[in-house]
Amino acid sequence: MTTVITSGKTVEDAVNQGLAELGVSRDKVEIQVLEQPSKGFLGLFGVKAAKVEVKLLPVPEAPSEQSIKPATPEPETDVLLEGVALHNPYEEAAAFLKEVAAGMGLEVEVHIKKQRDGHIFNISGEDLGMIIGRRGQTLDALQYLTNIVANRYSESFVRIVLDAENFRQRRRKTLEDLAERLAGQAIRTGKEVVLEPMPPLERKVIHAKLQNHPQIKTLSKGEEPNRRVVITLK
Repeated sequence: MTTVITSGKTVEDAVNQGLAELGVSRDKVEIQVLEQPSKGFLGLFGVKAAKVEVKLLPVPEAPSEQSIKPATPEPETDVLLEGVALHNPYEEAAAFLKEVAAGMGLEVEVHIKKQRDGHIFNISGEDLGMIIGRRGQTLDALQYLTNIVANRYSESFVRIVLDAENFRQRRRKTLEDLAERLAGQAIRTGKEVVLEPMPPLERKVIHAKLQNHPQIKTLSKGEEPNRRVVITLK
């Protein structure tokens, strides 16, 4: 068997299937993409698999002893299949975001910034309120989906934080001001204050702001997604 045609959710999946069936490495074959996968809802779920043809390359004739020379290692390069980049999780994630934005009638740019504990995707463009949503709920949902897409194309875990119009910093300031104001309310009334449900990162901002307060302590109660911060006297 010198040629196989295989399918997969992505081109890379199909290629790996073909390599496994032939029992060879990528440098021993010629790859032709027959069909690209079609994308379903938000680009996450394919409704049509990728199809590739994987063909063994001819085995070169053995050189004579006189012609044998030490091989010089070639530098590694990214593999491209008809313009499809393999194992580029951040590019795939950025393309996903642009596709979602286009579906919302928006044209955006995604600027990728690397940090010690992950990558920040800063989205720029017009009318980004639709992407941010009420209190950042749409942005948080897109962040969750973007991380799913990125990790589909990565062999190790990657973490992406989405931001738009400096929303994350502005939201943090709003939460810190809220924490101080409600701490003052708890001191004046002597009663605990229960905040509305918040995602883990926002609860963390409240806890961090009040952790060294001389009169106030904070705790969380309830189950996700309805877990709340409680501000009470020490």
